[in-house]
Amino acid sequence: MSVEENKVPWYLWPFWAIWRLISWIVLVTGRVIAVILGFLLMILGVIISFTIIGLIIGVPLILIGIMLVIRGLF
Repeated sequence: MSVEENKVPWYLWPFWAIWRLISWIVLVTGRVIAVILGFLLMILGVIISFTIIGLIIGVPLILIGIMLVIRGLF
């Protein structure tokens, strides 16, 4: 495998650095939102699952929440 370096001209470097910072913030924010939404879905699924009829909706919510948390963390 070869490592390819991106050569950025010195006069474009500030714009490139700002772009990289913004893309990193968006990436981290998306992961945090996925984890928070996953925990909320798990809590909502547990609350709904207290009734027998609620199990039909609650269990899939818990599973979707677990998958979102796993996706957000890894």
